[in-house]
Parts: sequence; C-alpha cells; structure tokens
Amino acid sequence: MTNRLMTSLGALTLGLGLATAAPAQMTLTYTEGGPNRGTRAAAVADFAETVGKLTNGEVTVDVHWGGALVGLTATLGAVRDGVADMGSVLQSYDPKRLIGYGVGDLPTQYSDPWVIMRAMYELMTTDETMERLMAEQNVVYLANFTTTGLNFECAGDNKIEGIADFAGKKIRASGTYAKVLNDLGATTMNMGFGDVYQALDTRLIDCTTGYFYTAQAYKTYEVANHFSIAQWGGIGAFGIAINKDSYDELSAEQQGALREAGSQMIDRFAKAQLDEMGKIRAGLETGEIGRKVTLVDFPKEDLLKLEEAGNVHNQDWVKEMTDLGHDGQGLFDKYRALLAKYDAERQEKGYPWAR
Repeated sequence: MTNRLMTSLGALTLGLGLATAAPAQMTLTYTEGGPNRGTRAAAVADFAETVGKLTNGEVTVDVHWGGALVGLTATLGAVRDGVADMGSVLQSYDPKRLIGYGVGDLPTQYSDPWVIMRAMYELMTTDETMERLMAEQNVVYLANFTTTGLNFECAGDNKIEGIADFAGKKIRASGTYAKVLNDLGATTMNMGFGDVYQALDTRLIDCTTGYFYTAQAYKTYEVANHFSIAQWGGIGAFGIAINKDSYDELSAEQQGALREAGSQMIDRFAKAQLDEMGKIRAGLETGEIGRKVTLVDFPKEDLLKLEEAGNVHNQDWVKEMTDLGHDGQGLFDKYRALLAKYDAERQEKGYPWAR
C-alpha cells in the first residue's frame, strides 16, 4: 500500500517463535482539488469520518484540500500511480482513460441528485465491464458526486423559456450539452465559471448554462436578469476512486466499510444538495440572496425534446464503447434503466432520509 502511514495499535510480542500482532491502523491519503468549504467538501469530510467509524478506527482518511497534494485535473494519475491512496476524480479530465464512467455525463431528463448518484453507484459497483475498466487504470470506484441539473441564466432582455428560444443565442456551454444546443440553433462558447460573470456583464454571451450552486458561488445573479429552471441532466461521472493496490491490501471487511461509507455519503450529500438548491431558489425569488431575478420553469415537454436531441450525441459514446469491444448500447440502456428505477423509487417511497 503506497503513501500511507501504518502504525501498530498493539504491542508486538515475539518469543519462542511466536508472534502476535494487533490489527494495524492505516491512514489513507486523499487528494481533493477543491477547497474545504461547501456541500461537496462536507461530503468528502463525511466520507472520511464514516470510514473511521465503520472500521472502528482501523482505517482513517487524511484529506489534502485545495489541490495541496495534486490538482484536480491530475487526480486520476496520482491515485493510479500511488501518489495518493484515493481522491476525487472527474471523467471530463481523463475522457479516454475513464471512457466507461463517462456514461454518467450524458444528458438525460433525470437531474435529481439522489437518483443520479444511486444509479451510478449501482452501475459502477455491480457491472463487470465498468469494474474492469476502472481496474485497468489501477483504481477502484467507491462513491459518486453530481452537479445537479443545468439551468439557463440570461443577461439583459434575453430569456430562454423553451426550445425555440435557443435559436440565435450565444450561450456558454460545454461537452455534449453544447453539441445539443448548437443543433437547436445556439452558438456556444466554452469557458470556466470564473469567466462567466464578466462574459454576461459585457454581453460576450447572452446566456449561460449553470447550476444553483454556481449562481450563488459566482454571483451570476448580479448580471443575469432571467433564470430558466430546466434541471437538465447532471454530471454524474464525478466520484471517489482508490488506488487498487491500496484497496487490495485491505481486509474484505475494510473494503466493505469503504464501499458502505461511500453509499452513506451519497444519501447525505443528496439531501444537502437538495436543501441548498431550495434555499438558493428561494433567495433568488425573494432577493434575499443579494438581488431578485425572474425565475421560470422550463416546460417539461421541451425538456423531453432536449433528451431526444441529446440521444443523437449520446450515441457517439455508445459507438466509441462498441468500437473498443464493449457492449456500448447495453451499458447505456442499463444506466438509463437504473435512472428510471431510482426515480420511480423516489416518487413511490420518497427519499431515504424522509422514510
């Protein structure tokens, strides 16, 4: 096991050819590219704390925040090579190495954070192809994050209240989402969220795709007058991975504890995200967040049309997986079925924390 401190919890008794040792206490290093603040940081800390509880202190997690160990873009390589034992990985930063995991980034009509993370967790922990693809990178999947669904924020007199409004708009977007918007008549530009405020303010762009949490974090509500609440899709290829060598050196019980900690984190992170989304929406509607803006709900029938338009480009992923010798369509269909399964469970039983 690499880059990990190991200390004995009990005395080692040697004598007459006999050796008795208490279980070793293991500290796993965790590299996190983001700062130690916000709901996702709280989720990482929650995961680390739960690992300690479930292993009775035999395994602890030492989180290195803010890219202090390695930056977010380099996390997969660092975990794969043992620079860190585990970390937060994004498929978008290693699209070829994590191509299978990329199914979670394909646009769908599902945006509920609990639904997305539960579907990804089941897929990544039960599907042999997905587990093998991760193992080829010398990592093991443990848990999932998500961004929640995309909304549209527009400056000036611009507004997006349905699919017809995309035509002629200059919109900040990326990935498959940008391809879909281009197909629907928009001109898209890719830029980091740190540049969106100025781009809206100077009218370099008319609108941007974004999330409730980015609207608060980057204060785009100061320069955007109209928010269309679409909750379109959601980034799901974002989670926690552990170095496979480190994982294999743990006992079966400790491995199970790490997986269980990841599962518990998903439920608590989903609740925190939903609570945060509700507070931010209310703040935008009342102005308590800093400025009152107009909010409209994107029509459900148009959201389904967005999914249909997205399926054209989703087939690019299917083809690429198939060309690599995998059952691309089968994996895509399995993920969609899991989304539908957990969405139905949510509607029938409610969220786990409310049952």
